[in-house]
Amino acid sequence: PREAGAEARIRDARFPARKLLEDFDEEHPRVLDREAVARLGKLDFVAAGRNVVFVGPPGTGKTHLAVGLGVRACQAGHQVLFATAAQWAARLAGARAAGRLADELAALDAHPLLIVDEIGYTPFDPDTAHLFFQLVAHRYERSSLVVTTDRPLGRWDEVLGAAAPATVDRLVHHADVVRLEGDSYRMRRATSAWAE
Repeated sequence: PREAGAEARIRDARFPARKLLEDFDEEHPRVLDREAVARLGKLDFVAAGRNVVFVGPPGTGKTHLAVGLGVRACQAGHQVLFATAAQWAARLAGARAAGRLADELAALDAHPLLIVDEIGYTPFDPDTAHLFFQLVAHRYERSSLVVTTDRPLGRWDEVLGAAAPATVDRLVHHADVVRLEGDSYRMRRATSAWAE
């Protein structure tokens, strides 16, 4: 049955929690292109091998939107894999150390959608930045990445160093860049809890 397949794909994707686009609090971010999110929810970007970049401060809903797109892609029959930037870095570094980086990048082709959460929280050393560039370059014009970041793309040199211009160039060439602005949803909920 189709539902069982979708559930298996959702489990295999390793989302940190199940978040749905329908459950996103659209009133929360002060700035959000809701039409862009609705369009992305149709998943045409996956079929086209395009990327999506959610940019905004912590707590504005970037991960929720990324996971929501991922869950919807799983329900539509796509294989999806979710990990934080640090987890992707560790996975690729492990593959490189084992002499299997090319095989690992090829194996990831089975997933039309990869989600890279939280780019920018920790700077990458030059080797790791180059691994991330290789992931982006390998998927360029072939399959989709959804990326969340708290850094404007013009400041990715703070994270990726010298690899930033080439990485950003390939990432955004065929991409929807969605900006979110507002206060942290988590902080707002915590603050209202304290006030009670």
